[in-house]
Amino acid sequence: MLSTGTETTEPMTNKRDRDWIARGFARWNQVIARISRRAGARRAREVERFLKFATVGVLGAIIDFGMLNLLQATILRPTEPNVTLKVALATGTAFVTAVSSNFIWNRYWTYPDSRTRSVRQQWLQFFIVSVIGLAFRLVWVRTLYGPFGEIGVDVLGELGLSGALEATATRRLGTNIAQFFAIWIVMVWNFFANRYWTYNDVD
Repeated sequence: MLSTGTETTEPMTNKRDRDWIARGFARWNQVIARISRRAGARRAREVERFLKFATVGVLGAIIDFGMLNLLQATILRPTEPNVTLKVALATGTAFVTAVSSNFIWNRYWTYPDSRTRSVRQQWLQFFIVSVIGLAFRLVWVRTLYGPFGEIGVDVLGELGLSGALEATATRRLGTNIAQFFAIWIVMVWNFFANRYWTYNDVD
């Protein structure tokens, strides 16, 4: 039986992909280290932690927005009936998915030296901090997705990028705008609450 060569090509492609990711990750670690050292010896470690936490937050935001839009395009479309409930369920599910990713990254990358508590206890503390952030975010998005949607449509119209949108598209736009602002507000809360409670055993 003749070999087509695909058996060896696929593993090599996967290895190249993994090497590319590993190299990119190593380079980003070096960038963070260089920036942190510029803050001075006393603050370098805290700056490094914040930059790593922010990096994890950006990854979480990508997961968050991806999950939100996937849900709103499929099983939780923002249409009547119960449009507000569907928006809340979509944003809540997206949030929990992102929080799970953020916890793993922060435990093993941002705070690898925080080991006086068990994974279960840290997860619980991290989750409590995140739930407080979620409560804020749900109220924020639920209250403002309508006005933000109308503002977004107006801005797009002024820029000549879009005409009138149907109600469902306007709600989706408003949900994304409201979620964008909420993510950054909650990220600041999460960093300080977790730094001084969940991970307060690090120097």
